[in-house]
Amino acid sequence: MSAVEIIFGIVLLVFSVAITVIVLLQEGHQQELGVITGGADTFLSKNKARSLDSFLARWTKVIAIGFFLLVIAINAYMYFVK
Repeated sequence: MSAVEIIFGIVLLVFSVAITVIVLLQEGHQQELGVITGGADTFLSKNKARSLDSFLARWTKVIAIGFFLLVIAINAYMYFVK
């Protein structure tokens, strides 16, 4: 194994762990379906959760695109160089 293959493997491992952690941090969309009346939900608490969810959703997309591009780059490297 060359140094480039080891670096590609480490970066791929970091991307896969990152996407797994970010997906697990996201809340489910069906979490509040059983609540009929809102208890102590304020405007700030709803927007805070919404902004965190949008932040995690955005980073999920960014890391997933990076992951797929890295996999394509690794395959192209292995096909053309080896």
